[in-house]
Amino acid sequence: MKPSKTLIVLSVLIALLAVIAAGTGVLYQGEGASYTFTSLRGEAVTMYGHGLYRYEPVLMAAQVIPQDAVTLVVGVPLLLVALWIYRQGRVRVQLLLAGTLAYFLYTYTSMAFGAAYNELFLVYVALFSLSLFAFILAIVAVDLPSLPAHFTDRLPRRTIASFLFAAGLFLLVAWLGRIVPPLLAGSPPIGLTTNTTLFIQVMDLGLIVPLVFLAGIMLLRRRPLGYLLASVGLIKFVTMGLALIAMMIGQLLAGVEFSMAEAIIFPVLALAAIAMAYILLRDLHEIAPVH
Repeated sequence: MKPSKTLIVLSVLIALLAVIAAGTGVLYQGEGASYTFTSLRGEAVTMYGHGLYRYEPVLMAAQVIPQDAVTLVVGVPLLLVALWIYRQGRVRVQLLLAGTLAYFLYTYTSMAFGAAYNELFLVYVALFSLSLFAFILAIVAVDLPSLPAHFTDRLPRRTIASFLFAAGLFLLVAWLGRIVPPLLAGSPPIGLTTNTTLFIQVMDLGLIVPLVFLAGIMLLRRRPLGYLLASVGLIKFVTMGLALIAMMIGQLLAGVEFSMAEAIIFPVLALAAIAMAYILLRDLHEIAPVH
């Protein structure tokens, strides 16, 4: 496979802009103080009040700042390493690059559409656009028909599919558990704060959950698309899992409450995703065997 120069350029731009966006989020705190804001639904919300995220609730700032740190420490280096090896045309690195780009696409889709307007709005828009088209290029560059032949027979497809089902089911139950009871009671759900809707839940319930279920089913059936979706999904779960752990630490330091179930399950899912991604990439031949 000949490396795509367009994909390389887009990925370099993503890395540069992500350093600017995430670095500013972590380092620029500025002056100011927290204050109380009354939401559209009449709830008193404590706002962060300083730095880049001064117009965000403390709940949001306690999550996005640690995620910025993970993007700087894990996301950008992983993208650059994958991009460097990608020039060698290896299938394993194609999948790694696609999965890493999925993390950036998810992250900056949420920032472009869900973050309060700030000085980096256009940077978020650029990162969303660059990540979207880079991800598309990375996906279409994979030789899908030959992909299953690259994996060894010892690949534990059922184990990987079971993890994908478990991760999807957890997201489904966790978010519906937050949404349905308040919906029936006619009250705002936890986490709505100053927002007018639950954007993250839209992405997770509308995209991530169906995709991981589809990936698991198609992997069990040995469909080429199943191997691709499973690979991308696992790598995305690794990076996002690390980000979620960092978010929980940030919430803990900020005095924001979260459920013990999430405190236990998110780290377990992250560790399991690392193990599953390692196994999947380990059981991959760079040269497809001839049958």
